[in-house]
Amino acid sequence: MRANYLFTSESVAEGHPDKVCDRISDEIVDLVYREAAKTGVNPWGVRIACETLATTNRVVIAGEVRLPPSLMKKGKDGKDVINPSKFKAAARRAIKDIGYEQDGFHWKKAKIDVLLHSQSADIAQGVDNAADQQGDEGAGDQGIMFGYACKETPDLMPAPIYYSHKILQLLAAARKKGDGDVAKLGPDAKSQVTVRYIDGKPAEVTSIVLSTQHLDESWDSKKVRDVVEPYIREALGDLPIAKDCNWYINPTGKFVIGGPDGDAGLTGRKIIVDTYGGAAPHGGGAFSGKDTTKVDRSAAYAARYLAKNVVAAGLADRCTIQLSYAIGVAQPLSIYVDLHGTGKGVTEDQVEVAIRKNMDLSPTGIRRHLDLNKPIYAKTSAYGHFGRKAGRDGSFSWERTDLVKALKEAVKLREAA
Repeated sequence: MRANYLFTSESVAEGHPDKVCDRISDEIVDLVYREAAKTGVNPWGVRIACETLATTNRVVIAGEVRLPPSLMKKGKDGKDVINPSKFKAAARRAIKDIGYEQDGFHWKKAKIDVLLHSQSADIAQGVDNAADQQGDEGAGDQGIMFGYACKETPDLMPAPIYYSHKILQLLAAARKKGDGDVAKLGPDAKSQVTVRYIDGKPAEVTSIVLSTQHLDESWDSKKVRDVVEPYIREALGDLPIAKDCNWYINPTGKFVIGGPDGDAGLTGRKIIVDTYGGAAPHGGGAFSGKDTTKVDRSAAYAARYLAKNVVAAGLADRCTIQLSYAIGVAQPLSIYVDLHGTGKGVTEDQVEVAIRKNMDLSPTGIRRHLDLNKPIYAKTSAYGHFGRKAGRDGSFSWERTDLVKALKEAVKLREAA
C-alpha cells in the first residue's frame, strides 16, 4: 500500500437530477412494501425494479413490478392493471420534500408518467422456482458485489467520501430549516474533497470543491463562499484544512438553473457516490429502485455489513469483500476477502470461513438477517448507502456491528483447529 498520497471523492445532493430519480425510485419501492404490509400481502413476495427519468417538468417512471392488490385497478377489459395514482403521489411528495418549486421543475406542476408493468415470467421463475427446488429463493440476477470498511472515520468509511457527504448533508439541513442566507440555496449541489494521506492515514484536506444552486440571481462565487464556508468547516470537524488548500466554490459563477430543469436525471447514475467514493471496487449494479431479491442491492448491503464487522472486531484495519451470484442460484458462487495487509493475526481464508459460518448469504438469508422487507429505502437515495446510522425503523441495518463477537469466536475456533 502507498503511504503518502492524495485521494479525492465526490458527493451530490438530494436535489441533483440523478438523485431526484434515485429518490423517486426508492419511494416507489417503499410504497410497494408499505402497501403490502397494510393489506396483509406477504412482503417476501414483493418484486420491483423501478427506473425514473426526470427533465424539465417531466418525470417518467418505468419498470417491472409484482404489486399488492391495493395498487391495482380494473382496466376497460376487466383485467387488473396498475393504478398510477399512488405512484404519482409518491413522486410528488418526494420532489416537494427535496425542495423543488421552480418554474422548470415543480412538485405540483410536473407531468408524471407511470409506465410500470408486470415482472418478466422468466425472471420470476429464476427466483421463485429456485425456492421450490432449493428451499431458498434464487438470486434475482447474476453479478458481483463489493463491501468495504476501514478505520479512517468513526463510521469506518473512507475519509474523502465521508466528508463530501457530510458537507452536503449539513447544507441541506440548514437550507430546509430556512434561516438567513443559507435558505436561499437551491436543492442541487455537488461537493468534492481531496485528502492528503501521510503514513496511510488522513492528515489534511488539500482541496475543496462545492457547486451549489442559489435562488438569488445577484449572488456571485464570493457570496456563495461566504454563505457555505462555515458549514464546510463544521463538516470537516477535526480533519485539518491545509494552509494552502485550494477552494473552488461555484467556480463557474452563477448556478441558478438547477435540478432536472438544468440537466436530465436517471436512476442509478451515481453508483460510486452511493458506495465508497472510488476507494473500493464497485460491482457495477445500481441499488435504488430494486427490491432485495436483487442481489445488486441486498448482497452489496451484506458485503458492507460483513466488512464493517471484520474491521469493528479488530481483525483488520481495512477489509474488502466480494460476493458473486448466478441468477436462480441461492448461495454465492464465491466469497473473496482482502485485508490489504492489515490483518491482526488472521488470514483472509480464516475470515472467509468465519463469514460463511455466521451468515447465510442467500438472498433469503440476507433479507432475514438484515430484516430488509420493509419500507426503509427512500432515505438511502442521497448521501450514501453506507456510513449511516442504523435506525429504529430498521433502516441501515447493514451498518450494525452485532456480528463482532461471533466473528472473533469463529476465528479463534479456526485457529484452534
